[in-house]
Amino acid sequence: MEYISIVLKIVLFVSIVNVWFIQFNKPTPWRAVGANNMREEFKAYGLSETTMYLVGGLKVLSALAIFVSIWVPSLLFPAASLMAVLMIGAIIMHVKIKDPLKKSLPAFIFLLFSLFLLGNGNFF
Repeated sequence: MEYISIVLKIVLFVSIVNVWFIQFNKPTPWRAVGANNMREEFKAYGLSETTMYLVGGLKVLSALAIFVSIWVPSLLFPAASLMAVLMIGAIIMHVKIKDPLKKSLPAFIFLLFSLFLLGNGNFF
């Protein structure tokens, strides 16, 4: 189970960094309908650019803390909890604007990863 947790932590970290740094200004199949980059996606949700940077910062910080929790287990609970809340928010935003359910798939998968880590975590 420990190896699965480590793999999930790495995948979650790499994926979030990819979304918020590498894919930030690019269209992806997971973006809100009609959005070609992160700014357009948050605009489609009715959210400000400030909110976009706040959410992005929290996701990256949370993903980094989840990754570091491989060596510092006490970081896992707050980081995975925050990530789960953020992913629930992402799913709600997709539903709010009536995106096809498949657009919520990455957020749903990261929510499951976070919940798995919370359920199997060694927090101290």
